[in-house]
Amino acid sequence: MRIKVANHVFAVRVTWLCLTVAAFVILINLSWWQLQRAEQKTVQLNQLALQAEQSVLTAAALENLVSDNHSVELDGLQLATSASWQAPYIWLLDNQIVKGKVGYDVIVAAKLATTNKLLLVNLGWIAGTDSRDKLPAVEIPAQLTLQGVLHTDVAGMLLLGQNIESSEHWPMRIQQVNFTAIAEQIAQPIYPALLYQQQQTGFIHHYQAVVMPPEKHQAYALQWLLLAIVVLGVALAASHQGKVVYG
Repeated sequence: MRIKVANHVFAVRVTWLCLTVAAFVILINLSWWQLQRAEQKTVQLNQLALQAEQSVLTAAALENLVSDNHSVELDGLQLATSASWQAPYIWLLDNQIVKGKVGYDVIVAAKLATTNKLLLVNLGWIAGTDSRDKLPAVEIPAQLTLQGVLHTDVAGMLLLGQNIESSEHWPMRIQQVNFTAIAEQIAQPIYPALLYQQQQTGFIHHYQAVVMPPEKHQAYALQWLLLAIVVLGVALAASHQGKVVYG
């Protein structure tokens, strides 16, 4: 099939046209998605900055905040308090990479003095063993001095199917932090937030509030847009048959 546009003739094959349109649409959607991610990261950074300006919460202040407003935004708030580790609850968050080495984030359940709810605490990173059948040995003190940042959106991606291992042995490997699933597993109420410990605990701290800044998402958006333009340009060049010359 031949099409004439502004005195230029293009040979169009339906199959190649469909492939070109599909590729162009996919690339444009990827560009738009990266722009949306950039906007989300900007909002998140602004919110974290505002939360950081607020005073550091105590255990009592945290409980009052949650009790007074069930929809309160805990993300980015700082907490400093003492707590006791609720043995034997230790979860090892799988597929955590630090300096090119695969390991686990050590997550424990801590009981604050002012409430019966438990708070999940990410104490930091520990290297994995040579075999996935053997988990690293973890030692947790009975008393914890907590000082860190609360985050609520920590689920991540479920890569390997089952989230929590069916084993009854502790520590227990998990694929993502799911507050509802963990609360059901231990049959105890927990706060809908994970505290990233910032005080030294014997584990490696690698927490970053935002891993990829908005500017990087914007760069990726531009990259996908340029690729979409290139795909369209190559398709037009390949189908161009020449210019109609009138005598």
